Amino acid sequence: MRRDSRPARPSAPPGAPPAVEDQALFRQALADVRPLPPTPPPPPLPRPPARATFRRRDDADVLAESLVLAPGELLVETGDELLFRRAHITDKTLEKLRRGEYTVKAELDLHGLTEAEAREAVRSFIAEAGLERLRCVRIIHGKGLGSGPRGPVLKGAVNGWLRRAAAVLAFASARPVDGGTGALYVLLARR
Repeated sequence: MRRDSRPARPSAPPGAPPAVEDQALFRQALADVRPLPPTPPPPPLPRPPARATFRRRDDADVLAESLVLAPGELLVETGDELLFRRAHITDKTLEKLRRGEYTVKAELDLHGLTEAEAREAVRSFIAEAGLERLRCVRIIHGKGLGSGPRGPVLKGAVNGWLRRAAAVLAFASARPVDGGTGALYVLLARR
């Protein structure tokens, strides 16, 4: 049912221009329409705060790499004597350390610890000894007799950790009465 009284027109073929009457009706229907005022674009979203993920990862990688032993440090044999000194430590001081002439003020026994547990124990022990201004301490790492074909794991690890510890001036395997090649006398810097 049609509402207007005009006769129906045949529909125009697709793509043909609209009839003049249709154009006039369209303009009439939109005569009072006004364009909307322009709206400013929305403000940009704030940038997320910068996160130093790569820096943190790089720092973690450097730390992990510094804790890995150098190839030469892994080749410590069960009966090998360990000996280390900083360049400014005299031969006389090192010899006194080897003979056990410094009084041992504290001792750390690493028996039964995993390598990770031992690393943390050594780090804490050296730090506490430094705070207490101890001159000489003993670290018992064991001889590695129960380590099987891998050899003494903790002995080689402690060797590497102590060489990298700034507070350590020198270390030497202990006298047989104090543990022999299963223990170290460690000479510390006084702060």
